[in-house]
Amino acid sequence: MPKPPLLLALAALVALLTPAASAAGAEYVPGEVVVKYEDGSRARVHQIRDGDSVQRTIAELRDNPGVEYAVPNHIARASQTFTPNDPGFRRQWNLFEPWGIGMPEAWSLAAAAGAPGGEGAVVAVLDSGVAFERYKRYRRAPDLRKQTFVKGYDFIDRDSHPNDVFGHGTHVAGTIAQATNNATGAAGIAYGAKIMPLRVLDSAGSGDSVAIAKAIRYAARHKADVINLSLEFELDVVPSEIPEILAAIRFAHRRGALIVGAAGNGFGRKVAYPARADQVVAVGATTRSGCRSDYSNGGPDLDLVAPGGGVDAEPRTQQELDLCDPNSASDWIFQETFRGRSVRSFGLPRGYEGTSMAAPHVSAIAALVIASGKLGPDPSPDAVQTHIQMTARDLGRPGVDGRYGFGLADAARALRCPPATAC
Repeated sequence: MPKPPLLLALAALVALLTPAASAAGAEYVPGEVVVKYEDGSRARVHQIRDGDSVQRTIAELRDNPGVEYAVPNHIARASQTFTPNDPGFRRQWNLFEPWGIGMPEAWSLAAAAGAPGGEGAVVAVLDSGVAFERYKRYRRAPDLRKQTFVKGYDFIDRDSHPNDVFGHGTHVAGTIAQATNNATGAAGIAYGAKIMPLRVLDSAGSGDSVAIAKAIRYAARHKADVINLSLEFELDVVPSEIPEILAAIRFAHRRGALIVGAAGNGFGRKVAYPARADQVVAVGATTRSGCRSDYSNGGPDLDLVAPGGGVDAEPRTQQELDLCDPNSASDWIFQETFRGRSVRSFGLPRGYEGTSMAAPHVSAIAALVIASGKLGPDPSPDAVQTHIQMTARDLGRPGVDGRYGFGLADAARALRCPPATAC
């Protein structure tokens, strides 16, 4: 269950607390009280006699009509953010650069809320499997911890070993929950969350609707908080052709799972299914410059965007004219997965870009929000989606639009802002 939120000390400011509030846990210098008198003199530190308490001394001083105020001598700490020591982190522009999603501040906020790295949340990854175990010819990716995984299933080979042979699912799982601050590989957004690996795509990256629908139901029945669908059907697929998937999505939504889907890479003006379904958060892709990725599908069903890499789309607004350069070089999303065709050799390969890479950013942010208790102990999927949308950074035309939806998902704002409030 998500842990209750804690009060966060977000700035090094001295607060004028009552004695009761001070006793509740605020840190101050023992044996000292800050006193200011009505005569206009400066505040000074009053040393307490042996045996007297700070609270009793404050109470006595406040009874003196010549005292303007008496407060504890509070201790402030340097306001810091968490910067991991993973060597690949320097390549993860999607996490920390101006058009990233607001890590490392979000890591610090999650830790302060008692949920470091989204600890307590479970994200189901429906994909080509994950390099999660040492089994036969397979090996676990070095930067994915064994304890990160909960029981999954292979809906292609129909066994309990959903190992990856394609690389896509391992990359997606790494974006969500790669081990972090271990001086290895790269960083993961919700590094404390659990991953439920569900293989629905084969060695060529293809999967059928029946397997996907079964996996969605499996994830919901096994209490996944978030379901990540970094997969898409062709743009001409209509709802009447995938009824089993839409029914599974409705089932999972009723069970309380937030479902996040890739909008698709078809350069199209409409979102691909399953992301286009009403109960799925449809995520498009942005580039390192904060521009829409040229391949990313859009349209009225687009909910959010997140870093997916690639080349800038042609600009359409003044903001885009200032940011976007369609002739710029492509930037990728770096995460640990297979290096080449071997399922036993790992690295941070180039070439990964797409809305498949964007969607897990939103899934991981959802895991952080849920685990931190930001929206209470058991928020509904609609509440989590609304909060992430309301705290997104507006891009393109002001307000919601078909190129960026509600805007760029921002983990720091999602953990910093009041529930469902733009700040």
